[in-house]
Amino acid sequence: MLTCYLALVGLVAIQRLAETARSRRHEKALRERGAQEFGAGHFPVMVALHTTWLFACAGEAIWLVSGPPHPFLAVGMLVLVVIGQTLRLLAMRSLGERWTARVLVLPNEPLITTGAFTHVRHPNYVGVVLEIFALPLVFGGWRTAVFFTIANALLLRHRIAVEEEALGG
Repeated sequence: MLTCYLALVGLVAIQRLAETARSRRHEKALRERGAQEFGAGHFPVMVALHTTWLFACAGEAIWLVSGPPHPFLAVGMLVLVVIGQTLRLLAMRSLGERWTARVLVLPNEPLITTGAFTHVRHPNYVGVVLEIFALPLVFGGWRTAVFFTIANALLLRHRIAVEEEALGG
């Protein structure tokens, strides 16, 4: 069971690395079109938080969890991870080449309000909240879930304020 969980964490890490490469390609294209970046100072903190979260998921499972969690907890949290992933991927799809991990805004371009953004203002962030909370709990990592959920909430409070200001909201 531990091996399966660590494989899941590894898959999420690989996905994040692929998303980083995609983000860099989009960033380059957006900057060439005149996009301006907002809130660059918090970006390294966000990268550090997401990186240490993945290591903490694995570390807590290996060293602190005494055994696999109750199957209902594991399955329930896995469902939340899948919902979080779905929201994030839908947000990326809706934004297309305007999606990046940074806050880059093209001047005089309208906000995207279709797709995932039809009903939720920040579907990517809702997905991230679900993932950060639920992934550790798939294997009973409550310490990681609590710590990183709080840290992420503080970061997102700042990030969303930066994004709203950048988008004129």
